[in-house]
Amino acid sequence: MGSLPEGLLVAWYGDDFSGAAAVMEVLAFSGVPAMLFLDVPTLSQLADYPDVRAIGVASTARAWSPEQMARKLPIAFESLLALKPEILHYKICSTLDSSPAVGSIGCAIEIGATLTNASAVPVLVAAPQMRRYQIFGHLFAGFDDEVYRLDRHPVMACHPVTPMKESDVAQHISEQSDLIDASLWSQEDIASNRKLPRSGKIPVMTIDSLDAQSEVAAGRMIWEQRARNPFIVGSQGVEYALVRHWVETNSLPNSTPPDGVGRAHGMVVVSGSVSPTTAKQIAWSRNNGFATIRFDVSTACSENMMLTDEKNRVIKESLAAISAGIDPLICTAEGHDSAGAAQFKRAVETSGKTLAEVNKRIGQALGDILCCILNQSRIRRAVISGGDTSGYATQRLGIFGLSALAPTIPGASLFLAHADGPMDGLELALKGGQMGSPDYFGWIRDGGGLR
Repeated sequence: MGSLPEGLLVAWYGDDFSGAAAVMEVLAFSGVPAMLFLDVPTLSQLADYPDVRAIGVASTARAWSPEQMARKLPIAFESLLALKPEILHYKICSTLDSSPAVGSIGCAIEIGATLTNASAVPVLVAAPQMRRYQIFGHLFAGFDDEVYRLDRHPVMACHPVTPMKESDVAQHISEQSDLIDASLWSQEDIASNRKLPRSGKIPVMTIDSLDAQSEVAAGRMIWEQRARNPFIVGSQGVEYALVRHWVETNSLPNSTPPDGVGRAHGMVVVSGSVSPTTAKQIAWSRNNGFATIRFDVSTACSENMMLTDEKNRVIKESLAAISAGIDPLICTAEGHDSAGAAQFKRAVETSGKTLAEVNKRIGQALGDILCCILNQSRIRRAVISGGDTSGYATQRLGIFGLSALAPTIPGASLFLAHADGPMDGLELALKGGQMGSPDYFGWIRDGGGLR
């Protein structure tokens, strides 16, 4: 790869599955061999993929408490650092999903900065290719034909777990940790190697990015400063920026993404997302050949028998649809203001369980449903919709890794699953709730490929 160093270029740890997979697609479709694992890979697993130059691990850290992070992240980060990557990237959502109590980015920064002895931690959340922009420290995100400041975003401002009330990225992160100082360092300070006095806190610098030129600059800064600051926090915008810099410096040739892989002979979709974007995709699918089957999420608030009965009902209806030549789409709701969402909220409030516990049960149940349908049919293509749902559901499939297969929109491509069991070779797409065009599920059914 020209002047790029030998060995592992990037190791990333994703705080959700769909986002972790999105990093892989940026690298793989740009010509950097990359693979995503569902746990830190063993040496024997890595030996089977000797040409890989970037390795990721998908987790459900976005749903963890700080106490869970303190237990799990040091082990994961140390395992990835042992592989000697040039950069260790903690991958977060491009819409900054997090809070002091759930998926704390501040907590992850404390752990990563300590392990790498970084002089500062660059944070790059913006990804212009995905219509995510940071300007003067504030994050903006596209929705439909408009671009909104994050705290006014129609989806993120009313997110059911981590509603975004702050668009200033540094301010949002600093509220999650007493050990972070976002005021002492600027992008120019980092780029010029200027050493500023330490305040006893971890200096964090958020990076503006709104177009190709600023993205190249961000990639150059991250790459050239990696010896002093090897720990990076951000979305797949980190990899977009690195690739732009590598191409700009002729370290990496321009690469053309592969074509689609053709229409599936049957496909299954499971969706735990309440996003309005996903609601539009479900509505499109209902009108274009899918059988939409509602999974009653209130049963996840009840005893195991009720949940088991509901899973069995959904599986039976789905297999009946498949026998009739119709692709099943199993969903929990159609938008955060739908009747199903309201029913679920009431059920959680009266169950005595936390929202995090119930969401985990829902994701696992959808994974069990998907696994059973795939095992009882000949279908070899599936979609899991919803960032947290993707994590919990994918873990139930017995998969250990994913590699890139065919692109669609940035952040929601089609992947090839690697497993020691029957799911080996499954074609799987993982989609965040707010990602994709209205016909996304149809696009995956047709095999992906750029339009």
